[in-house]
Amino acid sequence: MDNKLWYLSKVSIFEALAEQDLQELDQIAPMTHFDALPKGTLIQTPDTNRDGLFFIKQGKLRLYKISLEGKQFTAGILGKGNMFGEIDTFSFGTGGIYIETLEETMICSIPREQFEAFLSKRPELAMKLLAEFSTLLRERDEMLEKLAFGDLRERVLHLLLKLSEKFGIGKEDPVKIDLALTHQEIANMIGATREAVTVVLNELVRDGMLETGRKSIAVYQAGSRSCLELGCKSK
Repeated sequence: MDNKLWYLSKVSIFEALAEQDLQELDQIAPMTHFDALPKGTLIQTPDTNRDGLFFIKQGKLRLYKISLEGKQFTAGILGKGNMFGEIDTFSFGTGGIYIETLEETMICSIPREQFEAFLSKRPELAMKLLAEFSTLLRERDEMLEKLAFGDLRERVLHLLLKLSEKFGIGKEDPVKIDLALTHQEIANMIGATREAVTVVLNELVRDGMLETGRKSIAVYQAGSRSCLELGCKSK
């Protein structure tokens, strides 16, 4: 299997397709590859929605909204193998929001018309797309609810727990997040100030929820989940 087919097989919704299907998909809907996008690149705004399906080949993207007060609230984080975009048959709920790169990222796209023709002959793939959309929508609503209505400690902990679940390295506690984050970047993600986030991070380290280093964070999974479920506050 060549490199492009290997990559298609690693995209979450295509991983169960037979090699013959992957070859047909490659032939009828060749992927358009974009140059590597630097960290901090804004690739979509509510006024510049992208038409078509896009796949993350490498890197991470943040989806967010901006409140009337100018605060950013993260709606989701996508990584390698995830997809976003809009076609006539499916919408991944990524219209009307901002999308930016959290690190150097490479994306590719498949033309809408050819992909919909391919999809029409494979109802099982359509069901996987629907499941992927449902998961993304559920995660987005949960993230927005937690980051909009929780207190600052809950917002920080929820964000870091989700990042450790999606991009954690290893299974032993604490789980290190495979993403370099400054205090300012965390603050931007949850609509807070850097100073306030620094205070909360220090409290969470003191309370045994986190370990931190230079642009590195590791999360103790069980303790963090219990803290969120019980609504525990700083000691």
